[in-house]
Amino acid sequence: MESQDLRIFKCVAEAKSLSKAAGVLGYVQPHISQRIKNLEEELDTKLLIRTNRGVTLTNEGEALFDYAQRILCLMEEVKAEVNPNKFKRSLIIGASQTISAIKIPSLFSSFLKEQQNIEVKIKTDRKQALQEMLSYGEIDGLFLSGIYNEAQFETVYHYAEKMVLISPLSAERVETGQLTLLINSDVNCIYRNRLLAFSKEHHIHKANIMEFDSLEAILQGVRDGIGMSVVPASVVNSRGDMKSIEYQELSEDVHIDFVVKKGKQRSQSLKKFIHFLGSL
Repeated sequence: MESQDLRIFKCVAEAKSLSKAAGVLGYVQPHISQRIKNLEEELDTKLLIRTNRGVTLTNEGEALFDYAQRILCLMEEVKAEVNPNKFKRSLIIGASQTISAIKIPSLFSSFLKEQQNIEVKIKTDRKQALQEMLSYGEIDGLFLSGIYNEAQFETVYHYAEKMVLISPLSAERVETGQLTLLINSDVNCIYRNRLLAFSKEHHIHKANIMEFDSLEAILQGVRDGIGMSVVPASVVNSRGDMKSIEYQELSEDVHIDFVVKKGKQRSQSLKKFIHFLGSL
């Protein structure tokens, strides 16, 4: 049994699909199928049940998956322990662009001062895509807001973020609805949804809506006088170029959770990061 066989099996089990696992690993699907077949022949047992919707694990497959997680995690730990100059422990964290704007870099900066032998990476994407990455094992943990799959993930850290309404427009024009709402294109973005709720609360029915894929584009749009938006207060407080923009703090906070996958073997890097978060 080779370590690469375990990596392939682990990826298939997490993705619940041979084709998705092939995409993640950069292989063609027949290669994935053959490696799984070889593993089943070596162990003389069936590991997967194939259906029209993908694959599920047999009882034997569940047992192997548990061992595969532990074995692969230990292999990475051994390399980093034996030769830390060549092999660094890795930690991959997911977050939306808005959430990762200020708070996450600050957390990483403080964490890396304590853990210099850990290489940290951050992946930004839409909320649903990031949850899929966490489910497939592509990232170790995820900062998100709002509801998530509690059957699959669990919260290990939580914090609150102030929201502000920013606008280059006067209060009178806000009330009359003569403005454009600048929102994130991710329909699950909490800041997008709060701005839309604000427009409804203030009966701004004729406002135009303009979608952007990045926080920077939204901020530039406000600076250029296109319209208004809702962003984290920390973004406004950290930028000198926001002084000319009118803003007001909203009454409610955004609640951010750091979630990890339930039942997954946690690497030493993730354990250290969770411990760090708990000490804040």
